[in-house]
Amino acid sequence: MSINSALFAGASGLIANSSAMAGISDNIANVNTVGYKRVETNFFPNYKINSGSGEARYAAGGTSSRSGLDISTAGLLNPSTSTTALAIDGNGFFVVRPNPSDVTGFDPVMFTRSGNFDKDSAGFLRNDAGHYLYGWPVASDGSVNTNPTNINGLEAVNLSNIGGAAEATSSIRLNANLQASQSVSPDAATYDPADPAFNMASGAVEADFQHSLQIYDSQGGVRTLTLSILKSTTANQWHAELHIEPATDVETGAGLNSGQIATGILAFDTNGQINSAATTLPSDLSFLSSDNAAALNPGDVRWAASTGVGAQNITLDLGSAGTPGGFTQYDSPSTLNTPVVNGAIFGAVASVDVTSDGFVEARFTNGITRKIYQLPIATVTNPNGMASAGGAAFLVTPDSGTFTLNVPGAGSSGQVQSRAVENSNVDIATEFSNLIITQRAYSASSRIITTADEMLAEAISMKR
Repeated sequence: MSINSALFAGASGLIANSSAMAGISDNIANVNTVGYKRVETNFFPNYKINSGSGEARYAAGGTSSRSGLDISTAGLLNPSTSTTALAIDGNGFFVVRPNPSDVTGFDPVMFTRSGNFDKDSAGFLRNDAGHYLYGWPVASDGSVNTNPTNINGLEAVNLSNIGGAAEATSSIRLNANLQASQSVSPDAATYDPADPAFNMASGAVEADFQHSLQIYDSQGGVRTLTLSILKSTTANQWHAELHIEPATDVETGAGLNSGQIATGILAFDTNGQINSAATTLPSDLSFLSSDNAAALNPGDVRWAASTGVGAQNITLDLGSAGTPGGFTQYDSPSTLNTPVVNGAIFGAVASVDVTSDGFVEARFTNGITRKIYQLPIATVTNPNGMASAGGAAFLVTPDSGTFTLNVPGAGSSGQVQSRAVENSNVDIATEFSNLIITQRAYSASSRIITTADEMLAEAISMKR
């Protein structure tokens, strides 16, 4: 009879609202959980009426509920003092796995927005749920193999493997003025850069202008490079020598001596601007490795075997006419203005930062910044179709669609926000409102059962 179906309808209401209450309870309990995604419960009827005009006698079908995670809705970003606390500003997920090494096919690939990462005892970054952060390793040349689907190209991010760093000098920019009214030295008449008896590197000829620079070799060692300049008997021209001090730090081929690594002419036009076409001082300086045993050709420069350092190329920028900086020849005292020399001595890791495009950068005490990893942002077509893996992590399913690994900020993926975490997407006011509604609905369902019971009792009592 229909009263029996009313009992079942009331019972289904109790069951459905109990499920809703469980979801609301989890939401309220996790209101402060980083990256938590709220449970949303939807109700749908179980009744089925075959004809549009209805039926003479109606049987209640009750209700059912279905709970799902509201994964697509982001929480607010909250500032953090930790440099490894990460959030995603936009769509997508961090890629995590349960193990940092010896990964097998049985270790699931998971996706999360819980970015409260910190180092474990081995230096791997993992969040509070124990999930390890994965990223693309950056090659020594700075390149990254960003395959959008190959998960095997990722590595667990490890900050303990970052050693110290040194950087060899690869470029020098000289900003200087040579005094146009400088008198010509008597030594200019007999000057010969190839003869140590008549050049500046040996000390036989006193330079009109001389300045020493510090450069860095492949091991971060400091070397002294001296620029010596002598005014030529030819108008608007100056003899120039670059030499290493002490001279025993280098070995040179024919045409160079006394530690020289380059010689030539600095030429200027009548407006005091450098004349690049007439300037013969080389703009590329090359040092062979100290263990290069080949015979030296004329003009070759090799680090001495005692230095034990590697090959090195340095670009020398003397400026060009009409552009700021570089060499000029005006009638004011000769001076070298703030030369720009790159490179650095050895430095230890000072800090680790993460950029908005996902690069994990190590900053060293010598000022060098080196990219170690790039974090991918994974996106799926339907985030709400993903399955929960626990710990605010999710797995792809047929309903979610497959994942794509993107460079942060590319396509539909969001950017990485360092020193921040994503709060849960739970709104406490909404949850308390739902709590009241669910409580009332549960009570109402229980009333259905008690009322139907009374009606059954009344029907049974009719036989008396």
